[in-house]
Amino acid sequence: MTEEDIRRALNRMAHEVLERGPGAEGLVLVGLHTRGVPLAQRLAERIWTFEQVKVPVGALDIGLYRDDLREERGSPLRPTEIPVDLSGSRVVLVDDVLFTGRSIRAALDGLIDFGRPRQVQLAVLVDRGHRELPIRADYVGKNVPTALDETVRVRLREVDGVDEAVLVQGEEERRGDAT
Repeated sequence: MTEEDIRRALNRMAHEVLERGPGAEGLVLVGLHTRGVPLAQRLAERIWTFEQVKVPVGALDIGLYRDDLREERGSPLRPTEIPVDLSGSRVVLVDDVLFTGRSIRAALDGLIDFGRPRQVQLAVLVDRGHRELPIRADYVGKNVPTALDETVRVRLREVDGVDEAVLVQGEEERRGDAT
């Protein structure tokens, strides 16, 4: 995906979030560290542009909730910041890539520490398939069928200085950088 592809996908996803809402009432966007956070912020900016409604945006570190990382691969924890009580709200979790579903399972566990949402939905920039858990995205920027030995690498200007999503073949997957 090019920068323009990402921009178009996020515009469409923001419209879909509003259409299913209905609107932005009670909506909270929660991005998963690292690249889900700027994606959630971008979705909130687009919702502001379309509806002139300021949607709260949170950041969630799922490191303590993961069941698939070995201890020696652990990365430093980043701040979790949820700006409102999630009880009764419609939460849209935002991540860059959906692969096995384990990150999202961990995020669901983490969300419960901040209240009991009325509804939880999932928005991802790229869905690459190969689920290990019964998890699916409600809003998808692009479906990219992949082989298990391929990696989808998302880079965002807020983190990496450039907007792109590329498919890399035959490279070992590194958690937190590529999925």
